[in-house]
Amino acid sequence: MKNKLNENIRSLRKSLNLTQEEFAARLQIKRSLVGAYEEGRAEPRLELLCKMADLGGIPVEDLLQSPEFRAAFKQSIKTPLVKNVEVFNRSTARQVDITPSQGKNNIELVPLKAAAGYLNGYADPEFVQELPRFSLPMLNHGTYRAFEISGDSMLPLQSGTIVVGEFIGQVTEIKNGKTYVLVTRSEGVVYKRVFNYIDENGKLFLVSDNRQYAPYQIDAGDVIEIWSAKAYISLNFPE
Repeated sequence: MKNKLNENIRSLRKSLNLTQEEFAARLQIKRSLVGAYEEGRAEPRLELLCKMADLGGIPVEDLLQSPEFRAAFKQSIKTPLVKNVEVFNRSTARQVDITPSQGKNNIELVPLKAAAGYLNGYADPEFVQELPRFSLPMLNHGTYRAFEISGDSMLPLQSGTIVVGEFIGQVTEIKNGKTYVLVTRSEGVVYKRVFNYIDENGKLFLVSDNRQYAPYQIDAGDVIEIWSAKAYISLNFPE
């Protein structure tokens, strides 16, 4: 994992025709750190990786994602952080009933006005049954749920866009750089691009597509549900 990441950092610097000293100055770090990153003796935090990507004019996932990197990442994780498909809610001592559904109206919608209540009611079958339902022809089989997003942190998807996610039960199923709806105890319902390559710290790094918003990290144990984004519905076409 480190070898591929350090090669990507070195390749990026060379593509910019910068020395280690010049590269460090642009990033506002010490030259010795650049050397450590390129030699695989240390790994930069995601915030610094984002600065490197911005400097090179590339998506941050280009530094992280590669077949070799993903294979090494999967092998490095000893145990899943979300262990079962039935996610356990410690605060209420109830299990979340996530069962595959199919056919007509198999997708529940969590609108903005219901997002706060969802944190308390996601484990209550009666609450879930009261949510609006709909279906999409390309998502007939599986466990799906739709969430209305707010704010401009994931532009070009605008506030009010509905993101449809497929339930996944393990953090190991997260693919670095892909977008997910996370239901968390501390942040509520968030839609972000997710990275979890520093697994020894048990952290998930959440990145906004709008670069005006800084990346941040949360504890993987703070995650209640994970929904892999599969589709979105909006009256506004992305620019």
